Amino acid sequence: MEASTCKQDVLQKKKNAVLVDGVILNGPITDSKAGEKFVEEACKIIMEKIIQKADDVTEKVCEWRAPETLKKILDLEMRDTGESHQKLLQLCQDVIHYSVKTNHPRFFNQLYAGIDYYSLVARFITEALNPSVYTYEVSPVFLLVEEAVIKKMIEFIGWEEGDGIFNPGGSVSNMYAMNLARYKFCPEIKEKGLSGLPRLVLFTSEECHYSMKKAASFLGIGTENVYFVKTDERGKMIPEELEKQVQRARKEGSAPFLVCATAGTTVLGAFDPLDKIADICEKHDLWLHVDASWGGSALISRKHRRLLHGIQRADSVAWNPHKMLLAGIQCCALLVKDNSGLLKKCYSAKAAYLFQQDKFYDVSYDTGDKSIQCSRRPDAFKFWLMWKALGTTGLEERVNRALALARYLVEEIKKREGFQLLLEPEYANVCFWYIPPSLRKMEDGPEFWQKLRRGMREGNYNLNSTHIQWTLIA
Repeated sequence: MEASTCKQDVLQKKKNAVLVDGVILNGPITDSKAGEKFVEEACKIIMEKIIQKADDVTEKVCEWRAPETLKKILDLEMRDTGESHQKLLQLCQDVIHYSVKTNHPRFFNQLYAGIDYYSLVARFITEALNPSVYTYEVSPVFLLVEEAVIKKMIEFIGWEEGDGIFNPGGSVSNMYAMNLARYKFCPEIKEKGLSGLPRLVLFTSEECHYSMKKAASFLGIGTENVYFVKTDERGKMIPEELEKQVQRARKEGSAPFLVCATAGTTVLGAFDPLDKIADICEKHDLWLHVDASWGGSALISRKHRRLLHGIQRADSVAWNPHKMLLAGIQCCALLVKDNSGLLKKCYSAKAAYLFQQDKFYDVSYDTGDKSIQCSRRPDAFKFWLMWKALGTTGLEERVNRALALARYLVEEIKKREGFQLLLEPEYANVCFWYIPPSLRKMEDGPEFWQKLRRGMREGNYNLNSTHIQWTLIA
């Protein structure tokens, strides 16, 4: 009886089919039941292989394989016909198995690690809803969430008012700030371009993030017009050297417009003296941007926010909650002290199909026109849900714990043979040498470094290295 009914349904659907160029328009695009089953099975794998093993120290950080070997294991080729769900589920397991586990207790490679369960759930929700944050009509909840999060972050900086936007990474935040500072310096550049402008120059420290050079290149300022200011032995910008560089640029006939200070440098974790740098910026009427992508989270801690003393005097700040606060990549904000709509003035293109002014609601909530993106992820939501779950006190504990772990590591390094501390840390960056017993009498050279890095290649730990030291982020 059931088979007969099913056959009749198929015949009825064929009879009522709407065809255009041989394509049935009123048929299902996908098999929803099979799709739901696949999602259910895939979620089980995610739960078992990633989430439940997040703190399992007996697991390897990575089952490392050479690129050519891994290509064969994963079967990366796309074919004319689709694979079975069983094959796809196995591929999912293989991807997890051979990927770096950034939530592993021994993953120390970059300035982020660990897992936050609330942020993860927020990402599941946004991935499933697949929103784009540009107008209130298509993303009402996430626009309000972003507004609330930006307002709270501005409070921690110490501004009474301000503006901001979430974007894909601290590098993009720095580019936003550089372009915004240039627009404030010469608003006509938006319509007339670079022709006829004086030689614009900006200043940043020798220890700044490499995105400053990338931004200068991308924006047509030119990397030669980035003046790198000397730093002291701890990696902090020297204000007197900044003053010299500004005066030098003026004498050369150039037009200084921006100073980028760093709050938490990538390698040494140094914090530039923001108050003294702000004095120089005020004296020469320069935009002060603080790249606090790494160090900004110290603002949450009453104990450690002194590291960013003077940040309230900045014109713009980059801050990445996806680093120390574990909001999940990517979660990065550019915050601007100006509240006159400067972001929108700088970036607005007034797309008529998106930003109509006669809508049935308050169009000031259509924030997409102050972004260089059109499609934009609701990254603030993962930070918001985590903040709601933990409270400010919980976030503060994360910062305090990270810096306490750094202090603990420093004391342990001092006790152990073969470890050499390079300097007392100011933040969570602990810079040291570790020389295994078998290498302690070996001269520095290619063979020495090859053997030193072998442990990482075997997947037993994952550290971040530079050309001068190994750096471990506690």
